[in-house]
Amino acid sequence: MSTYTLRAKHRRSTIRTLAFLSPWLIGFTVFFAYPLLSTVYFSFMHYDGFRPPAWTGTRNWTYVFAHYPFFWPALRNTLWLVVIMVTLRVAFGLGVGLLITKIKTATGVFRTLFYLPYLAPPVAATMAFAFLLNPGTGPVNSLLEKAGLPTPGWFNDPTWSKPALTLLALWGIGDLMVIFMAALLDVPKEQYEAAELDGATPWQRFRYVTLPNISPIVMFAVVTGVIQTMQYYTQPLIAGKVASGVIQGAGTQFEPGYPDKSTLTLPQLVYNLGFQRFDYGSACVVALVLFALSMAFTALLMRRKGGLINAGER
Repeated sequence: MSTYTLRAKHRRSTIRTLAFLSPWLIGFTVFFAYPLLSTVYFSFMHYDGFRPPAWTGTRNWTYVFAHYPFFWPALRNTLWLVVIMVTLRVAFGLGVGLLITKIKTATGVFRTLFYLPYLAPPVAATMAFAFLLNPGTGPVNSLLEKAGLPTPGWFNDPTWSKPALTLLALWGIGDLMVIFMAALLDVPKEQYEAAELDGATPWQRFRYVTLPNISPIVMFAVVTGVIQTMQYYTQPLIAGKVASGVIQGAGTQFEPGYPDKSTLTLPQLVYNLGFQRFDYGSACVVALVLFALSMAFTALLMRRKGGLINAGER
């Protein structure tokens, strides 16, 4: 076979391969590569959406990191939510899944009761929680007061606003419950029986049988939880609005983060800078910080994956 024939065959194979890959290549280019490169480009520009972008160098980066007063509180809040909220959601979802798989009667009723809150629209659920946790008129503080317990300020107190958001996230735990239930029911019963014959305690059965079998699902829940929390926007914004009592209408502008920047998150800054202040360059800087954090957390978790999957072997 001549060299020309080999080259033609190789060219046809390459074209065929690219044709099969074209849907993914088009989607990757249009929805990831081009937006990412555009975000990097505009982060070095002054652009308000009306006039052509003008090169400003690192001025947007300097403004966001050194002069924008909302960036560092938003970054701290976002990291707090990633570490605390994601951890508690995974632990609580796994605990509820374990509980329901152990219940012998009315399992369908309990599954429905735990899953229904997840179906509630985020805005409606947040507003309901804000009214329930209202420090003055909410029924939760009324019950705590009757029981002689402290009555927190919840969404009106910077110390309690993020724990209140965490309670809201734990209330809608139905998605993780279903995922963990499917994983737990898939654990081979023979391994539990062998562990019982060896005299393993319930904790030892969980550590050496259950956890190694469901560890990929735990990793999936953690990674997706981190990504979702990095995009956490609606609930803290609505909670701050309702708790502050501000009625936003035409011509009014609400600064997110009430109370005292404690519910401020990085996605709120992207919207506030880009679509309220028309400072697209600074908004792109915050968006790139979010992207970098998401990639860093995901890479760290994937590096730790081996230790989690082999947790029962140590």
